[in-house]
Amino acid sequence: MRSHHSHKKPALLPLLCAAAFFSLLVFGIQSSFFAGPSDKKVDLSKEQVRVSDLDTEEVRILSDFQSSIQQCVANRGLGLTAHIIDHCKLVLKFPPGTNSTWYNAQFKVFEPLEYSYDVCDTILLWEQYRNMTTVLTREYLDARPDGWLDYAAKRIAQLGADKCFNRTLCEEHLKLLLPTKPPFHPRQFRTCAVVGNSGDLLKTRFGKEIDSHDAVIRDNEAPVNEKYAKYVGLKRDFRLVVRGAARNMVKIVNGSDDEVLIIKSVTHRDFNAMIKSIPNPVYLFQGIVLRRGAKGTGMKSIELALSMCDIVDIYGFTVDPGYTEWTRYFSTPRKGHNPLQGRAYYQLLECLGVIRIHSPMRAKRKQDWSDVPSREMISRAHAAALHLKRGAAGLLGQFDSCKFWGNVDPDKSGPISGSSDMSRVRKHSNYSKWEIMPFESLRKEAQDHYNQMEGVSLYKMDGNKLDDLVCVRHSSKSEV
Repeated sequence: MRSHHSHKKPALLPLLCAAAFFSLLVFGIQSSFFAGPSDKKVDLSKEQVRVSDLDTEEVRILSDFQSSIQQCVANRGLGLTAHIIDHCKLVLKFPPGTNSTWYNAQFKVFEPLEYSYDVCDTILLWEQYRNMTTVLTREYLDARPDGWLDYAAKRIAQLGADKCFNRTLCEEHLKLLLPTKPPFHPRQFRTCAVVGNSGDLLKTRFGKEIDSHDAVIRDNEAPVNEKYAKYVGLKRDFRLVVRGAARNMVKIVNGSDDEVLIIKSVTHRDFNAMIKSIPNPVYLFQGIVLRRGAKGTGMKSIELALSMCDIVDIYGFTVDPGYTEWTRYFSTPRKGHNPLQGRAYYQLLECLGVIRIHSPMRAKRKQDWSDVPSREMISRAHAAALHLKRGAAGLLGQFDSCKFWGNVDPDKSGPISGSSDMSRVRKHSNYSKWEIMPFESLRKEAQDHYNQMEGVSLYKMDGNKLDDLVCVRHSSKSEV
């Protein structure tokens, strides 16, 4: 008998273990029901999103988009390669042996050979520019909280105060170059050429091609004359200038009464004195300062172009392999921005459909844009990125990024830029033509866009945030 009972005891042990495991399993399932959604999170560029919120279809759309970008970089990047991390993140890498010559004295390192990007953030940022206004206006200062008190003071040098406690004084400083409403509009031009200052322009003959665009945007003091015509063209429509170059605006605009000057930073008394003496339109740039990727006036010129143009072609940017220093087509080489970082970022923008790159090495081949993602694919990726970033809030509509609203009385057109003490040259010029342009004279695509936006102008506030726009609604019945 004893041997019989000893034989039975071990047979009960597996049953007891199975019962315990089953109890733990049931407890775990119940806990999952009552504990609520998982708190595990992923980082989508500083925006925390629950894993359970990630929509499978949108992740698939973005993953397909990433694959298209990877192929585009392989075909167009002249040695650059794209390495996908997930549906939003990728890394652009230069080939081994690339000469890294730009030295960052602050961190005591040479520029790296690889750069990480969040494609979801990047496409949201740049597609937003297609609906933006990038010129400072009176309606923006009126609509922005403390726009006149705080922000206006930041755009005036030598004011003697950090706030505009005396609004009349600040208006006196700004009114020369402050239109009431946007003088330029999204989709106003079909094609625009942004012409940088790189010395690689002397290796090409892009002049006639540049001049064939609907509008040409140039930087700072870059000369436009017969000497360089075959390299950079002669057409002059817009010029974005930093504060230092603005000191020479009379010399810059010599030979063109219509070229629009847009000052990147601030104005002050000396600038105002010059503006009063010239016939050219002059405005202040209104836009964010990019804190990653390529920097400088060239990048701001692309922002300006994208806010007005369907297609943006860039020339004279250092984007080919082999550069060890920054050059300009009209002066000796000098130190400048890190060329590898800029080259990587511009290539990403091309494969996002933001720009089209023209350079000496690309001039030797037939330009075929079929390997760049289509507008349909970009639109789908943009919608997916927006939904992932904002969740259900991303479905609220085209104005869900508007943080502050303003309204313009449709019966009041407001003052045009200028002052009573302008010179006769300016008073009798056509400097205000963009401000008084009738709505009906705009390109049809610009009118359609304006109506689609319900007569709302969008402006950036400060920084790179996507959700802090100042939005102003006004009428389309008379003048734009």
